[in-house]
Amino acid sequence: MTKRALNSLLSQPSSPSPSGGSSARNLELAVNSSEDARRSTRLRLQPLRKPKTSQKKKKPAKLHSKMPKKPPTAFFYFLEDFRKQYKEQNPEVKSMREIGKTCGEKWKTMTYEEKVKYYDIATVKREEFHRSMTEYTKRMESGEYDESETNSDFSE
Repeated sequence: MTKRALNSLLSQPSSPSPSGGSSARNLELAVNSSEDARRSTRLRLQPLRKPKTSQKKKKPAKLHSKMPKKPPTAFFYFLEDFRKQYKEQNPEVKSMREIGKTCGEKWKTMTYEEKVKYYDIATVKREEFHRSMTEYTKRMESGEYDESETNSDFSE
């Protein structure tokens, strides 16, 4: 409520309330308390804002070049096969988005028996990854891979 409206209420004669106080006074207290509540929430929220900084974001640390890559999921193996077949059947389609959409719809409608082939491939690749990862961690712990080592395999 604005001060102008509040002043107009205060200037009007009011009938005495049963408690003995005026209704305009009660209204004024209600308005003041609601404004104080808004101010206090604003004051509380201001320190929570992060200050703007001109510093650039740091890039994550580069992974070691010898670290094995995580294998794709079963869906991605299916996507490879489906993309080849779809391009042969529809050579006019060039949009990867459309191919991806149709592939996703096909994957959702496939039964588990149809998907087993791709799950088996993914399981084999995941086992290979875990074996190579354990080998990698053993070599890292033993100090075989050094941070200053070059990325080239032809350094010898």
